[in-house]
Amino acid sequence: MHARITGTGSYLPHLALSNTDLVKRGVDTSDEWIVERTGIRSRHIAEEGQMASDLAVEASLSAIAAAGISAEKIDLIILATSTPDYIFPSTACLLQSKLGISGAAAFDVQAVCSGFIYALTVAEKFIHSGSHRCALVVGTEVFSRILDWSDRGTCVLFGDGAGAVILEASEEPGILASALHADGAHHGILEVPGNVCDGKVVGLPFVKMDGPAVFKFAVKVLAEVAREVLDRAGMDDAALDWLIPHQANIRIIQSTAKKLGLAMDKVITTVDRHGNTSAASIPLALDVAVRDGRIKPGHTLMLEGVGGGFTWGAVVLKF
Repeated sequence: MHARITGTGSYLPHLALSNTDLVKRGVDTSDEWIVERTGIRSRHIAEEGQMASDLAVEASLSAIAAAGISAEKIDLIILATSTPDYIFPSTACLLQSKLGISGAAAFDVQAVCSGFIYALTVAEKFIHSGSHRCALVVGTEVFSRILDWSDRGTCVLFGDGAGAVILEASEEPGILASALHADGAHHGILEVPGNVCDGKVVGLPFVKMDGPAVFKFAVKVLAEVAREVLDRAGMDDAALDWLIPHQANIRIIQSTAKKLGLAMDKVITTVDRHGNTSAASIPLALDVAVRDGRIKPGHTLMLEGVGGGFTWGAVVLKF
């Protein structure tokens, strides 16, 4: 039994915050500085009280409609996020409640920016085993809640949003190969080193990042895992119609494409409009390209991401 994506969806909060808007808010930066280093021009910010599960609902409903199914058909929900609504219950269970369905297995995955790749890979294993037939896989983030808006090295990078896919059992091949990795020894170069104890925040509750170290690590592992997953699928670079990478930084994306010998016109990029939406970035970019007609049935795609942990992974699939 194979697992195939049958519907995609995404959602962005209504407030779009441009680089110029950040400068007006007092961030010590400029549009030119941000664009040159990251390629980001704008990002979306959730409204007060708008939670990760709220964004996930909108993306999920869009994916469900695109797949032409009823929500009751879903028997598995896997949600990737680093910014859950609560410590518990899981945001997946809150999403399930808001969708008005019950009984399906539901749980969160925490692999930061690689979260959607992890969640999609796990869902494929459930379907391949025969235990489940229809999975809702979601990446959703409200990173604006964990940013220090006085730190221009991090606050300019991230945005909020959600993306989702319906993954169904199929006799036709869908997901062809996947690879997941992690190395916790590198946790210190990208982390939020805080927690809640006795009702108080202990440590730093904001994103802390060593930008140059993250860049160097990301470029290395993304190239390696791309080769690995192509080998597992028995393919070479020429077989790919599209690369959909994690939307963190345009220079990382360009470097990965170059190492794969892919022209940038075969790479889906939304980082200029969305910023880095962490676990939401890959399904967001996927949905944008499906809906604008670039990605068509039968195309071969590679999805890949790298995030804090450090985690990284890739998936090759037939759309």
